[in-house]
Amino acid sequence: MHIAVIGLGLIGGSLLRALAAAGHEVVGYDADPLTRSAAREAGFSIADSVREAAAGCDVTVLAVPLPVLPQVAADLDGYDGLVTDVTSVKGPVRDLLEGRRFVGGHPMAGRETSGFAASEATLFDGCAWVLCLEPHESALDDWLLLARLFTGMGARVVPVTATEHDAAVAQISHVPHLFAAVLAGQLQENPLAGALAAGSFRDGTRVAATRAELTAAMCGGNWSSVHRELRRLIGDLELMAEALESDDPIRALTPQLKIGEVARRAWPATTGSPKTEMSEIWALLELGRAGGWVTSVRDREVVTMRPENDRNGS
Repeated sequence: MHIAVIGLGLIGGSLLRALAAAGHEVVGYDADPLTRSAAREAGFSIADSVREAAAGCDVTVLAVPLPVLPQVAADLDGYDGLVTDVTSVKGPVRDLLEGRRFVGGHPMAGRETSGFAASEATLFDGCAWVLCLEPHESALDDWLLLARLFTGMGARVVPVTATEHDAAVAQISHVPHLFAAVLAGQLQENPLAGALAAGSFRDGTRVAATRAELTAAMCGGNWSSVHRELRRLIGDLELMAEALESDDPIRALTPQLKIGEVARRAWPATTGSPKTEMSEIWALLELGRAGGWVTSVRDREVVTMRPENDRNGS
């Protein structure tokens, strides 16, 4: 397959490497001349514009930050191939690319490092890769083409709507980035805390090292869901503060902590056996909502995995 990757940072650069390793004909482009030069030195075919990269390609992947997408989309006017993206917010991208052959995507493979130098071909091995399906809008054949492409690279494809995706990532990615930033910021005025910080602080603040501009674009682009989930989290923390002020703080706090303990010990969920199913939009969306995913695509059949406690699984 002939594929263009626009944007060669951590995700785009890793995708360029992974697609080439899988035997696809790939061409890349990045707005930064130094990045283009580095990618050429790594042995990749690199174009000098978005239009040049996409020309003649079957699929074009947009791997640029959300604020840059409108200009890149404009540069693709007249392109009739399939467009997908790797942006961490899906609703605004769906609206921006309405009317095009488009399937929204998001590989859950980010790291705190960035840039082409941090990219690697194995980044997506075993990762969950969201591919959006919109009832009465999405072309199933286009979705299956991309699902076949990404499962062929070792990813687990999760089918959801853009709205469902944005609500879920606000909980497990966007709000945690904000929380990590606040935790890490405490070190500026307390060197003793920095000297004593160990495993729990390291794990809880890892994503705070992400470039601030990237986190701001991610959270700002999904502001409604992030604001809702952030207020909910603050409410839960306030309940814990009230428990600490009670006559018996240990007894009051334990039930609240138990909820997190049980949930974390059960994650990731144990999966059942693979099941071959015919691909239908409603069935794929139910799979995603149940926490399941697609592991491979054969013509119009998909091989799926579901959490063991999902009664619809095998």
